[in-house]
Amino acid sequence: MKPALAAALPAVALLGACASGPPARAPSAARPPASPPAAAQPASAAAPNAAPIETTLELEGTPAQGGLVFGRVPGWADGLLLDGKPVRISSDDRFMIAFGRNAPPAAVLEVLAGGQPRGRMRLSVAPRAWPVENLPGVAKTPVPQPEFEAIRARELARIRAARARSLDQLDWQKPFTWPARGRVSGVFGSQRILGGVAADPHAGVDIAVAEGTPVLAPQGGTVTLASPPTFSLEGNLVILDHGYGLSSAFLHLSRVDVRAGQRVEQGQPVGLSGRTGRASGPHLHWAMMWNGVRFDPQSVLPAAGR
Repeated sequence: MKPALAAALPAVALLGACASGPPARAPSAARPPASPPAAAQPASAAAPNAAPIETTLELEGTPAQGGLVFGRVPGWADGLLLDGKPVRISSDDRFMIAFGRNAPPAAVLEVLAGGQPRGRMRLSVAPRAWPVENLPGVAKTPVPQPEFEAIRARELARIRAARARSLDQLDWQKPFTWPARGRVSGVFGSQRILGGVAADPHAGVDIAVAEGTPVLAPQGGTVTLASPPTFSLEGNLVILDHGYGLSSAFLHLSRVDVRAGQRVEQGQPVGLSGRTGRASGPHLHWAMMWNGVRFDPQSVLPAAGR
């Protein structure tokens, strides 16, 4: 049995803006049980092969590339799919979904009852203009040597295992804060064209801070990975799981102050900023992921977060 929520989302149906993230969420009031539409009865009560009907779910924020959206399903629902992939639902019907940098312009949410799709909501995913810097006189980094590739494969396997966790904790329901205060020197989704070759898009937010600046947990969670060892690109790395497939990663740390399996509360130090790994100078790289989807960390911050 999942624990009751300490905070809940306001009921908003496709209204508001997601670019600055969700506002603080007040405790939910009791609501009467929802009555499923005729086509949304459990499979045993519905006509065989009944087609899902168009429905409207309560969403907080507008679906957009690189964004995170919170929502709630009807009380009769026992499952949810986003483009055919399962989405976890909390005990009081809350959920979240994220969209990557290059998410297609449309998505479909399907609500399940009796394990079968009974309601469907089509989403329009707003496009975003990503900063692109063309540097024709700069050559792309040479292809790494086989020795590096072998090391990197082991590193990526460890990172994937840490991010594959989907803990039951509900920290994702609470407002987030910045892990460090400083100038944003790199934004999510930006990209460089080096000598005509496109580099990988930036997968997080860079915060320019002096080396040794405390890095604080933006929200509570459980540490699923903590250096040592130091990773070749990420340097000293910490990954913090906020529950239900949502995680934060903090890169290039000069020192790590937590260990794998440790519970961390919002505002607790996880380490000190630095320039370990592949970094041109001291800064904090903060990345977030939901169920394997990289998205803009600024999506979880309130409008007045800076």
